[in-house]
Amino acid sequence: MTANPDELSASEIARAVVGHRTTALSVTEAALARIARHDSTLNSFTDVTADRARLRAKAIDASIAAGTDVGPLAGVPFAVKNLFDVQGISTRAGSKINRDLKPSPRDATLIERMEAAGAVLVGALNMGEYAYDFTGENVHDGPSRNPHDVTRMTGGSSGGSGAAVGGRLVPLALGSDTNGSIRVPSSFCGVFGLKPTYGRLSRARTFPFVASFDHLGPFARSAGDLALAYDAMQGPDAADAACSTRAVEPVSALLTQDIGGLRIAVAGGYFQKNVFPEAVEAVARVTTALGVTRTVEIPEAARARAAAYVISTTEGASLHLDRLRQRRNDFDPAVRDRLLAGAMVPAPLVDRAQKFRRWYRSQVLELFRSVDVIIAPATPCVAPKLGQATFMLDGVELPVRANIGIHTQPISFIGLPVVALPVPLQPMPIGVQIIAAPWREDIVLRVAHALERMGVATAPRPGEF
Repeated sequence: MTANPDELSASEIARAVVGHRTTALSVTEAALARIARHDSTLNSFTDVTADRARLRAKAIDASIAAGTDVGPLAGVPFAVKNLFDVQGISTRAGSKINRDLKPSPRDATLIERMEAAGAVLVGALNMGEYAYDFTGENVHDGPSRNPHDVTRMTGGSSGGSGAAVGGRLVPLALGSDTNGSIRVPSSFCGVFGLKPTYGRLSRARTFPFVASFDHLGPFARSAGDLALAYDAMQGPDAADAACSTRAVEPVSALLTQDIGGLRIAVAGGYFQKNVFPEAVEAVARVTTALGVTRTVEIPEAARARAAAYVISTTEGASLHLDRLRQRRNDFDPAVRDRLLAGAMVPAPLVDRAQKFRRWYRSQVLELFRSVDVIIAPATPCVAPKLGQATFMLDGVELPVRANIGIHTQPISFIGLPVVALPVPLQPMPIGVQIIAAPWREDIVLRVAHALERMGVATAPRPGEF
């Protein structure tokens, strides 16, 4: 294997390991060395599982030597947001309070499935406290830093996941997305991220935020790697009550199918407001490449975002009430105050939000009777500066933290599958959402792959950091 290890894709690593051109142990050591060399700057990792990774890599190499098929991710290093249970580590979920928990006795289901496919876990990643965050600025562990400009945010709450993949520390990472926490870091850090359909991937043995919104999914530097990880993690799981019983539906083999017959539209109205010029440019590059001429209006998207806020803050408050009563001073004050506000939302307002949610879902699903794909911005802007409190949207000064997810929340609100793909503008990349009907991950990944082959969507290499 002569290529620079940090430039190899997950699929290239796996082929090299299986083809005896390198070993899983060599790949693992190279990843651990990159983490040791660069993560003091990026601050993407909170735990590095070096001993475990080496043992796992040696076992893979022994299996390959014995002629055993070790899976499509043979020897591929990956890391997970620290709300995933990792055996032997306390699941901190970005918090101070959870550090007092006993070490987890077992890995999360998705870690088990990734390793069953041959991948090697190298650590756990920085995140916003209890996943209630869009910036990636953790008050306990410090902010994760953007690999394209370390003075800027990674986005959150899966900020460490975006930084680790965008910074070439690992080729794959796992994160969670409640209101945009995979898509926002993907946009800011210039990588591909998949938020699958709600219920598609198991959440068993992960720390929740909003049970009715929480999704788990992968980050990668290519659509192909995203599909490989997604395929490895599919399948029913009785340990997650929300996990679908649908059979595994692999998508990797479908990526090269022609997309010419797909009906593609760009989201108008709400999704063309509250955007900086760079978001407009990114969407224009994608729609031009795809020859999109149709615009569709997603009805009441602004109200959907408002309802998502109501449900998020009330479900989150309910989850954390005991911690708020007993250890309120150990919370990030910004997170604590939003949770306390959620605890005081009147029940009739929550009921109205849930009723609206059902209506809104029916209206959006009706749109997908006449279109297959909807294109929309992932974030209103490129990554803001660390510590930046406000920005101007449509001439109004607004809080950054509350408004980064302005275009992601109306989509996660009803659990649609989305790929956030990176458009490499200068000096910073920005993401675009590729959205489809439930269970059509194959479509969003095919479109992402096509745009990657056209050179429109690429994960840019960061400079020195």
